[in-house]
Amino acid sequence: MDPLKITVFQAYLFWENIEKNLNNLALRLSALREKTDLIILPEMFNTGFTNNVEKCAEPANGPTTKWLFEMASSLNCVVAGSLIIEESGKYYNRFVWMFPDGKYVKYDKRHLFGMSKESEYFEPGNERILVDIKGWKICPMICYDLRFPVWSKNQNAAYDILVYTASWPDKRSAHWRALIPARAIENQAYVVGVNRVGHDGNDIYYSGGSMCISPLGDVVYYKPEDEDLYTFTLNPNDLLEAREKFPFLKDSDSFSIG
Repeated sequence: MDPLKITVFQAYLFWENIEKNLNNLALRLSALREKTDLIILPEMFNTGFTNNVEKCAEPANGPTTKWLFEMASSLNCVVAGSLIIEESGKYYNRFVWMFPDGKYVKYDKRHLFGMSKESEYFEPGNERILVDIKGWKICPMICYDLRFPVWSKNQNAAYDILVYTASWPDKRSAHWRALIPARAIENQAYVVGVNRVGHDGNDIYYSGGSMCISPLGDVVYYKPEDEDLYTFTLNPNDLLEAREKFPFLKDSDSFSIG
């Protein structure tokens, strides 16, 4: 494992306007002045969080997926975030993890947010994935997944970093601020949560609060309210020392999800 540079983009998103969002995000990302290994964007970064699948869904290799490849290739890093994907007449809130060479892996949101009727429009995912960057094992998830610790349980130290791309409303920001540190401490992993800012087309306000929390619960990065493009570095020695000093994972319960 080598030190890993992660860039979070706590972005303002234009409601259901794919072209405007992609142009704005590309403009901001082009201004990055330091090399990074991974850029994480908010949930549904090209539209804002919406159930308007007829207008906003794209095929698996549609314009936004191609845009992700263009960004990853030009910046020579992984670029990741979720968008609405249509496959065989079904819709998925899909986290796309794009490598610079055009290869990508995907994670479909497992827990669909019933209060917003997301579950009426989208198909739930049924598989957790792990990706590797510079020796770090990373587990990507999406927003509402944060509330379900069984799904993210770090059995046998399967991952080192847990990532949540999100559109988490300000009115439940206290839950966001509590649950991300909880996931980090209980799983002895770094947790990175990337939220959006501003109002959406339903007049829901998002106050950001993107953060990175260490395995010991320490704040590596935290930014409320404002749009922010920020890069920080994670050192593998800090992770390994935390797990060695507090070997809690070996005492955790074993189970499987049916």
